Amino acid sequence: MTLTYPNFAFDITATDPAGSRARVGRLATPHGVLQTPAFIFCATKAAMKAASPAMLRDEKTTIILSNTYHLMLQPGADLVEKMGGLHRFMGWDGPMLTDSGGFQIFSLGHGSVADEIKGRREIARPKTLLKISEKGAAFRSYIDGSKHLLTPEGSIDIQRKLGADLIVTFDECTPFHSDRTYTERSLRLSNRWADRCIAEFERGHTGRQALYGILQGGIYEDLRHEAAEFVNSRPFFGNAVGGTLGGNTAQMDEVVGYAMAKLDRTRPTHLLGIGGIRDIFAGVAQGIDSFDCVSPTRIARHGAALMPGVKGERVNLRNARFREDPAPVDETCGCYCCRNFSRAYLHHLLKAEELLGLQLLTQHNIAVMNRLTREIQAAIPEGRLGELRKRWVAE
Repeated sequence: MTLTYPNFAFDITATDPAGSRARVGRLATPHGVLQTPAFIFCATKAAMKAASPAMLRDEKTTIILSNTYHLMLQPGADLVEKMGGLHRFMGWDGPMLTDSGGFQIFSLGHGSVADEIKGRREIARPKTLLKISEKGAAFRSYIDGSKHLLTPEGSIDIQRKLGADLIVTFDECTPFHSDRTYTERSLRLSNRWADRCIAEFERGHTGRQALYGILQGGIYEDLRHEAAEFVNSRPFFGNAVGGTLGGNTAQMDEVVGYAMAKLDRTRPTHLLGIGGIRDIFAGVAQGIDSFDCVSPTRIARHGAALMPGVKGERVNLRNARFREDPAPVDETCGCYCCRNFSRAYLHHLLKAEELLGLQLLTQHNIAVMNRLTREIQAAIPEGRLGELRKRWVAE
């Protein structure tokens, strides 16, 4: 199989002289150039919760993502295509990624949320997955209970209609509790689905999109190696490390290392669903080029502001100690929130349940993540990644 991506390019512009696998890259898409390492913000349903596209641009955001699973159910891919595709529909003119829908189907299907897939905790949710077969995944809509079947071909077709620059293969995302036998069988199924995704992508390929292949394999080193060798042998533009990454940060670093040990280093590599500051430094050091996670914007809606160098990477502005604090949220931050408002004002907004508080904290957390990646990009060529980590991460 051969595929070319005439409107895309990935060039490694610098590597870490200190000896890590970290690198700086330039990823060109039809909607602009992305400098890596990069963080991708989640506009899951074609909207960033509590933030407009203008706010994203003001805080130097370079790329966002939206979700196939949610958008196929509401408003539907055909309508988005009729409205000119996601970029025009939501007023975003920069690079964009869509995921395949697999993660949401299987995380909900196991009766849990995303954190259980990543191995951290389990929260009960109604199960919506009906059946996994060679054909695809049958599930019930969380909106109205209607039955749907999402196939590899269907996922690619939906992503084609949505029109994001970067799209991914349809896979089964196995959770942390899956045993080796199930994980191995699931990996082989995902690989067969990936070949079908490639065939469907090639059938409608116009040069406007680039396809990433996903590596599964759970926590097992040999299965992660098998997954890496599979995607290396297929004509993907980029690769994405997915699935469960273990039950703690040490195991996550180990599992990511299993995948990265065998991956084609000439391609951009994305780490799906990971967005903690510590985790980004660990991933960058292993050669990861991009990350995505709902966490930075989600915690803002719960009153938490990201903060370099503090325990837990954040402070909770709902706490009473901020009631009379005249300082900005972060004196080292130049975002709109920190330039104009005090911790006391943010505390008041949160206690009064004013939406402005959630918007300002969301904007702040977006700015922090963008600042983090810019500083990482600057530090790598100078061999300062370890030094920078000490300023950002409270070990």
